[in-house]
Amino acid sequence: MGDGVKQDCLFEVAASHGGYFTTAEARACGYSWALLSHHRRGGRFDRVRRGLYKLRQYPSSPRQEVMEAWLAAGPGAVVSHESALDLLGLADAIPGSIHITIPRSRRRWRPPPGVSLHTTNRPSGAGEVVERAGMSVTAPARALLDVAEAGGSPDQVSLGIRQAIGRGLVSPERLLASAGARGRRVEALVAAVVGTRPD
Repeated sequence: MGDGVKQDCLFEVAASHGGYFTTAEARACGYSWALLSHHRRGGRFDRVRRGLYKLRQYPSSPRQEVMEAWLAAGPGAVVSHESALDLLGLADAIPGSIHITIPRSRRRWRPPPGVSLHTTNRPSGAGEVVERAGMSVTAPARALLDVAEAGGSPDQVSLGIRQAIGRGLVSPERLLASAGARGRRVEALVAAVVGTRPD
């Protein structure tokens, strides 16, 4: 693979992630460890943390910390809970930390500071993950139910539900049916909201 092809490949991958790329993605584009190190020393790439790099000239973005955490979490990771609601434009609270959910089989992964790690045995079903800003994010219904089940602010969950219904992102009936699998407290919270008129 020629240098130009390698560079184009890596830029395309990095551009889809806000300028970030993993060591594995660089390898897939033909970058050996030695070549990756050469470009890092030469100032073309910045090493963010082990296994994660950024194109130095790529502009920063307001969600770059979330992107870093999501990529660092590896395969199967999704931005979730309050962080997902923020990316989806639901509710109005600013998350106090970055919420990432990974498969329980990878629970030994140590998150960087500022990341709240969640694990799950429940694989994402059809329509439960969407893409936002180049990241895998739990879809509105799952994000709302995750926050409710984790004991998040009932006011924020209620606001998020009303906004999601009002924007046509979730149907009240399906949300209530899914809430039933999350316990009585979650079901009662959702039921109290879907019986009201969305904003």
